[in-house]
Amino acid sequence: MTDKEPPEDLGAPVSYLVLADGTLVYDRSGNRVGEVEHVLADEGADVFHGLLVKTAAGHRFARASLVDGLYEHGVIIAAPAADLPEPSADPSARLAEEDESLGHSLKKAWDWLVQPR
Repeated sequence: MTDKEPPEDLGAPVSYLVLADGTLVYDRSGNRVGEVEHVLADEGADVFHGLLVKTAAGHRFARASLVDGLYEHGVIIAAPAADLPEPSADPSARLAEEDESLGHSLKKAWDWLVQPR
């Protein structure tokens, strides 16, 4: 297996509630994007916002609408790593205008990254 080939069997589908940090993330063409750093969700409201993905180029955010599948041994997303936005303390006005929820999610991802642990 190479970075361009996902495992043949990603396992059974799983909920975002049990998706493990460190799970490998692939795009639709089979390229390895990175690994799950954190699942962004509002568990109280049962809303999945997306995934904070650790890539070779740094952290990126894959919003829920780009997630094609969550599995025991991997995640499939609809976009390559280069197309995923970076989390930001102040998402650009362009992003906020295009999709207010994306700007909010990018801010939440940034807040999670910089919080003391």
